Amino acid sequence: QVQLVESGGGLVQAGGSLALSCSASGISFSLYDMNWYRQAPGKQRELVASISSRGTTNYADSVKGRFTISRDTAKKTAYLQMVSLKPEDKAIYYCNAYFRASYWGQGTKVTVSS
Repeated sequence: QVQLVESGGGLVQAGGSLALSCSASGISFSLYDMNWYRQAPGKQRELVASISSRGTTNYADSVKGRFTISRDTAKKTAYLQMVSLKPEDKAIYYCNAYFRASYWGQGTKVTVSS
């Protein structure tokens, strides 16, 4: 059974930092591209950052320079380090694993107060 479990969300003031984690089980983690999406209230889910199985990273323009995605294959965990958070970063953040099939976590809520 595949499970992706996000953690690390919470409430932070604008300008603050949060670190999200996504722990995977039931998949050959090293084969999967790992992605972080977010969905703000009333908006579509959007891709925030991705890291390929080989470690290539990509970011949405809105988070470049502020967010860093990484992965630890031994721990089967993907991370999203977020700094200089803005109120517009408020959303539910979802972890996604993709390799022939796509799997999703349940999401973790990030709230940024102004």
